[in-house]
Amino acid sequence: MEIKELELHANRIRKNILTEVHSANSGHPGGSLSGADILTEIYFEQMDINKDNVDSIDRDRFVLSKGHASPLLYGTLKEKGLLEDDLTTFRKINSNLQGHPNMNEVAGVDMSTGSLGQGISCAVGMAIVNKLVDKNNHRIYCLLGDGECEEGQVWEACMAAAHYKLDNLCAVLDYNHLQIDGNIDDVISPEPFASKFESFGWNVLNVNGHDFYELRNAFEQAKQVKDKPTMIIAHTIKGKGVSFMENNYAWHGTAPNDEQYETAMKELGGLE
Repeated sequence: MEIKELELHANRIRKNILTEVHSANSGHPGGSLSGADILTEIYFEQMDINKDNVDSIDRDRFVLSKGHASPLLYGTLKEKGLLEDDLTTFRKINSNLQGHPNMNEVAGVDMSTGSLGQGISCAVGMAIVNKLVDKNNHRIYCLLGDGECEEGQVWEACMAAAHYKLDNLCAVLDYNHLQIDGNIDDVISPEPFASKFESFGWNVLNVNGHDFYELRNAFEQAKQVKDKPTMIIAHTIKGKGVSFMENNYAWHGTAPNDEQYETAMKELGGLE
């Protein structure tokens, strides 16, 4: 797929994210916007997911470990044509599109997540089954938050992934440096990421998380690695694409009002 086409998909996903959180007057726009390019690359170039196999186990899987970024996942599924639900029902009572993704309610959601650290653990379990039981060639993808890595369970999962030589597992760290209370270095620093993941037995790659050339090359390199899981450290900007949200931790869990929503949508090219 041409880079320009990927950029258009990512831009529409960002619009979807804003529509969701604005409609609900709640949600997590900052970390959803930072991961839009990553999920665009995963869903439109890497994963073998489509309308015909979305309900099948015979395909690649994706786990959103930072489950509070559900607007990102729903927005991506909508752009991919896999989600029929109206995005403006996000977080509404009786809506399938709740604040944390539910695999029992939304086609294309491969794991219910929200409790930080549990998503990567589930992804490890999926990869073990694929590699040791099903013995197929499908891959497991997972998106982690940088603040999420303050959870000890993340590192337990990483040890297991290396122990079982899960070269079918490719995780991405959305490294935007901010969490709900501020900069991760000020809250409780989980750095140094690269050397930590390497010491836990992972193949580690560093990329610009908003550069599709770098993302594509990293995912392709990960496929060539044997006997090790891969962690792609994607350096991103929280709130990417909306000037007043970028690098501002206040937008971790705050919805835009009507005026802010209109401004943000104009910056992304306006309503379609």
